[in-house]
Amino acid sequence: MAGKAKPENAIAGNLWSKVCVVGQAFQPDCDASVRLESLTYKTRTRGRQNPHYGPGKVSTVRTVKQRNQRTLARPAEAGGIGFLTSAPVRIRFLPAAPDTGIVFVRTDLKPAVRIEARLENVTGTDRRTTLGQPPAQVSLVEHVLAALAGLRIDNCIVELNAPEPPGLDGSALKFVEVLRKSGTILQAAVRPICGVEEAVIVQAGGASLSLHPGMSDEFKISYVLDYGSPSPIGRQSHTQIITPESFANDLADCRTYVLDQEAHALRRQGLGERLTTADLLVIGPHGPIGNRYRHANELVRHKILDIVGDLALLGHDLCGHLVACRSGHALNVELARALCQTARRSVRAAA
Repeated sequence: MAGKAKPENAIAGNLWSKVCVVGQAFQPDCDASVRLESLTYKTRTRGRQNPHYGPGKVSTVRTVKQRNQRTLARPAEAGGIGFLTSAPVRIRFLPAAPDTGIVFVRTDLKPAVRIEARLENVTGTDRRTTLGQPPAQVSLVEHVLAALAGLRIDNCIVELNAPEPPGLDGSALKFVEVLRKSGTILQAAVRPICGVEEAVIVQAGGASLSLHPGMSDEFKISYVLDYGSPSPIGRQSHTQIITPESFANDLADCRTYVLDQEAHALRRQGLGERLTTADLLVIGPHGPIGNRYRHANELVRHKILDIVGDLALLGHDLCGHLVACRSGHALNVELARALCQTARRSVRAAA
């Protein structure tokens, strides 16, 4: 969750937003059950000229490397107030068997409902990422998913007694702290690390997100945050190589943020009634109100944190260089769908 730029309004409100995969436009009707494992998937565009990206090219998604999956060594727990409901929330992280993935369990519903953190279960990307259909929904999942993915915890049951995790301070720091204290164990099953051989690009409005080939299994994210004038948020940029150590040290403590006028609008909708400016960053004309930045570019670092969480819905690791400009949850999910669509077309072509 983070402040909302004008491009995000266009993205979230328009399913027809153009998505370009190496020079070809398509509608994001991804079947996320396609797994990107040891096969090399290739998709060739029709070769027509695209004014933005030139002639059609071959798009290849392949497994660069594999690593052993991980789960928790023991349960972990945290609690706090929900940002949306303003109610007390408990979250419990439990070890899970290989190939389980991340599964949210709503223990407050009778019977309890399981909601898998998978791309096809995304039902909302306006300001936050939401999984499932009401009443069996869980929202604001991105910070929990970022903490798990950032620490490379692949299999975990996440129990919640509410339709959202505790908001805590608007970052992933507390989740990371309890998860690291719990420890992890390696599992026999493997998790693919996938990369592309041609850039995969999604764009809508003034926002763009692209995954470029890399020279190794390293995953690097660069983000340019620029809301333009007269936003009180100045232009920020950051590049981060994603490892468990760098995520914990450089990204986990970066908090979500809203503009002052957005905070008042949310209050009028009955959201965040128990929150104060000490609980998350509220940005006024001269910077944070009643708070201080933890990093000079904390806001753009939080946007990278959100990307890590949203792309965890793919169910495999990525490598290469991800470049983002003014993107948010909607475009993050569209990139995941674009990668999935490439694999889906490849399977059809090989059949």
